[in-house]
Amino acid sequence: MSQQNRYLFRGRISERKFRDLLRLFALDITADRAALLVGLNHKTAASLYTLLRLRMAELARAECPFQGVVEVDESYVGPTRTRGQPGRGASRKTPVFGILERGGRVHCQIVRNCSKPTLQAIMQGRVAASATVTSDGWRGYDGLVEAGFARHHRITKYPDRGKPVFSQGGVHINGIESFWSYTKRRLQKFNGLRKTAFPTFLKETEFRFNSRDQDLYKILLASCRKQPLRQTQLE
Repeated sequence: MSQQNRYLFRGRISERKFRDLLRLFALDITADRAALLVGLNHKTAASLYTLLRLRMAELARAECPFQGVVEVDESYVGPTRTRGQPGRGASRKTPVFGILERGGRVHCQIVRNCSKPTLQAIMQGRVAASATVTSDGWRGYDGLVEAGFARHHRITKYPDRGKPVFSQGGVHINGIESFWSYTKRRLQKFNGLRKTAFPTFLKETEFRFNSRDQDLYKILLASCRKQPLRQTQLE
């Protein structure tokens, strides 16, 4: 017997409904809203959204080294800032590290901490040695030239107020800061995420950012046609 849904292995919904749901997902419509618009059970829509996020995470892994001018930065993503604990070390926030190729793609991932060994181990596998690396003054970026990177430009902080500067003397990390702003703004609309779900939502945000000038619906439809989603991934 031929498979009824070419995009969803042993799927119990029609291809038309799947494509309708995928269009709404590509537009970043929440699963609750999409379920109502397509006429699906909420749990079904939520499950398919999770499968699509997992597929985006798979596609995001297929990347070549970042080259040219590369911006690196760490951030903390999570609930509203806890009083008295701004910035690094703020409770209930998840540390994430990002690498952005100027004018191109971004890579981000959750990290255990923002120490020098942790951050530079990630960079060694993803940033070309010929790249010019731009960062802020965090000590985790000490010794990048000694580590093998061609050039390293740093942005310092105002000595009187201690507030970070994202552009200084023509050197900036505006690109990665823009990505963090987009990420936090986007994740706020989900009104809090379970810790177990956060990694897939983060990689989805990365993929959306990298595909911002492309048709996300067509990208995902082609991927699902080539390799149908499998609901067994959620079991």
